[in-house]
Amino acid sequence: MCGIVGIFSATPVAAELYDSLVHLQHRGQDAAGMLTCQERFYVKHGLGLVREIFNSEDANYLLGNVGIAHTRYPTAGGYNLSDVQPLWIGSPLGIALAHNGNLVNYKPLASEITLQKHRHLNSTIDSEVLLHLLSDALEYTTDDDEIFFEKLCRAVQTVYEKAQGSYSVVGIIIGKGMIAFRDPHGIRPLVFGERQNKNGSKDYIAASETTMMFPLGFESKGDIEAGELVFINRSGKLFRKVINAKQFSPCIFEYVYFARPDSTIDGVSVYRSRLYMGQNLAKRWKEKFPGVLPDVVIPAPFTSNTAALSFAHELGVRYSEGLYKNPFIGRTFIMPTGEDRSKSVRYKLTPQRSEIQDKTVLILDDSIVRGTTSREIIKMVRECNPKEVYFASACPPITNPCFYGIDMPTHDELIAAKSSHDEIAKFLGVDKLIYQELDDLVEAVTRRANHKIETPCMACMNGCYVAGVSSTR
Repeated sequence: MCGIVGIFSATPVAAELYDSLVHLQHRGQDAAGMLTCQERFYVKHGLGLVREIFNSEDANYLLGNVGIAHTRYPTAGGYNLSDVQPLWIGSPLGIALAHNGNLVNYKPLASEITLQKHRHLNSTIDSEVLLHLLSDALEYTTDDDEIFFEKLCRAVQTVYEKAQGSYSVVGIIIGKGMIAFRDPHGIRPLVFGERQNKNGSKDYIAASETTMMFPLGFESKGDIEAGELVFINRSGKLFRKVINAKQFSPCIFEYVYFARPDSTIDGVSVYRSRLYMGQNLAKRWKEKFPGVLPDVVIPAPFTSNTAALSFAHELGVRYSEGLYKNPFIGRTFIMPTGEDRSKSVRYKLTPQRSEIQDKTVLILDDSIVRGTTSREIIKMVRECNPKEVYFASACPPITNPCFYGIDMPTHDELIAAKSSHDEIAKFLGVDKLIYQELDDLVEAVTRRANHKIETPCMACMNGCYVAGVSSTR
């Protein structure tokens, strides 16, 4: 899971790419990169947070009115600079791209490139394979942009035929313009926006979320559809075509955890969907535990705050932010190791004793993946001497690995894959435990929204992999 953005503008884009990355920082904290184009590529990569990598002087170097950027949460590759995006290639055409997702057939594709085509791969990430697939299928260009777009469509169709898995892509082709496309199932998000200039021209943005559009003055124009290609030529003319659309299955975990609550992706408000998650979960609580009410509902901040608020409202009990979160500590789920995640919980969360002591406390979290973070939170709450501790998950049990861009690659890491409901409750150290029902989660995401979602991707919950599985990761 990563954050990507591409901007085509009438003015230099480096500063706005930086602002966009800051708004996408929650999608990846390991590394970030920026690439702009003005007849040639200008690139800067770095490890760490966006603010640690870029400075005000970079705008003087990163020239051009078109650019792409990426913030990294690794599910493939290592923690080194060669695996930081955007990536680019100089021959036969100058092409750069940034990718969010995961290719399940990365190994055979990489072997084909290195062993059969005798090329060198500079990184260990699947994004470079995508770059080679696109470059190979687009061997020459033409001055006629209508004809070029047709050729570009055929090249992306080749990518669709060969690349299996999830991929949302923003890219630049030197001398031609900016591109963006999304895999045929639309698993990873890719939104689109426009900004009107005084002279009547338009600027364009494609990104993982809508978070940066309002502050940058862009108007959301919905989403790039599953299997769709977008191309903006050098003069700002917009070309769009759905090339190869299959069952539209966007990742439901975006709404549970990854996306920011102020985002709207695939026509669905993340904030509203989380309100409905809490409401549906509270109704199930009343069915499963009739007459049992906590004194207070406390969210595991911040991604579960919205669901906890509606959960408390539905039960008619008090909502309290009984866990204070240090905003300068990163998201624990996307930290590289379990030891890092457990250690950081106590660094970033401080229980407020006055809200917990001598009370029956219900903690609501967005999900239980490995169980280590939840267990540590419950330990901290227990130290404040509550009467009882209940735990509610806004997400159903996660029982399967994700091959489409979320770092939960093996069954052994997933507590619900190897433990019963009672065993999980005992491991966590809670008196009562409830999970969201799968149908209730789908209803929460798809309720009252102007969307085209057919069946969300819920492979990590139901084992249905719409774009294939990986046997090598």
